[in-house]
Amino acid sequence: QVQLVESGGGLVQAGGSLRLSCAASGRTFSNYAMGWFRQPPGKEREFVAAVNWSGSSAYYADSVKGRFTISRDNAKNTVYLQMNSLKPEDTAVYYCAAAKDRYYNPYTTFHSWGQGTQVTVSS
Repeated sequence: QVQLVESGGGLVQAGGSLRLSCAASGRTFSNYAMGWFRQPPGKEREFVAAVNWSGSSAYYADSVKGRFTISRDNAKNTVYLQMNSLKPEDTAVYYCAAAKDRYYNPYTTFHSWGQGTQVTVSS
């Protein structure tokens, strides 16, 4: 099991930027693909982005393509989500998660989750 702690959330105006971080501890971080998910108010949790174990491949939800960038630093056991051109509809609790596999695909199971960090985008 890997423990995950998100940080970097906050209140930002539409058009602004935030960078979320997720620090991992426990088992070998580089063994896992990592993902970011979010849960908007009153809605189900949804996929945002994922990155494979080496950081060489990234995947995005259509709603964030071109605006968000996922990356990881295995030496620091940290995964990041750079969010640019934020919109009010990006308001949500953002969670990072560790997959059971090194490579991500749409059927990947995520087994460890952080506690979440709130992102609020004002119009």
